[in-house]
Amino acid sequence: MYGSVSEKPAPARGSGQHILVVDDESRIAELLSTTLELAGYRVGTAATGGEALDRVGRERPDLVILDVMLPDLDGFTVCRRLVAADENHPPVLFLTARDSLDSLVTGLGIGGNDYVTKPFRIAEVLARVQALLRTRTRRREEPPRYADLLLDDTTRQARRGRRALELTPAEFRLLRYLLVNAGQVLSKEQIGEHLWVADHRRYGDNAIEKLVSRLRHKVDETGPALIHTRRGFGYWLGRLASA
Repeated sequence: MYGSVSEKPAPARGSGQHILVVDDESRIAELLSTTLELAGYRVGTAATGGEALDRVGRERPDLVILDVMLPDLDGFTVCRRLVAADENHPPVLFLTARDSLDSLVTGLGIGGNDYVTKPFRIAEVLARVQALLRTRTRRREEPPRYADLLLDDTTRQARRGRRALELTPAEFRLLRYLLVNAGQVLSKEQIGEHLWVADHRRYGDNAIEKLVSRLRHKVDETGPALIHTRRGFGYWLGRLASA
């Protein structure tokens, strides 16, 4: 079930940044618009891909929330055209049904930055919006890194030395969370809350264990191990004293 305005979004933090919500379901568009406005953002809406492209060209929003299924152009086509039209295109947060996650890999590969699955929680949408807008305002800052591990928030890519890491969005978010808290042990509950916000309890410890395992395999495939387990406590990123 979709969230509602009664979930009490965080106090206004948007500082007037402009967000375009693109969804042909009026109920969803209204819910998102009202919630984002309460959080301090300026919000515009579009019901079709064509209208979205027109409004982005005229209004240059700071972020686009884009439904994958639209009546004229699908969200991937809209995203592809945004990227082709402007290398400084606004970040794109996809809205997608859970059974469309496989095809979403294509969308993220052509310029989409993140996604939220339907039915969504309002708290999760707000968290993703805030994270993407922070990234947009920090594009010129030094990218986060540790040892030979480097993350590029602009392209949502990671490297270990010269080796590119092929990460899913969830793996990227987890790696970034571990990296910015390097040396600190993070519990499964902390990780779950960061990755899935209000919805984290239904994913469970097993999902986090599998996600960490996949990420560790990719990051530590070559070179000294950087992702470690502190049994009974959680996970941390850093170098062992003997490494």
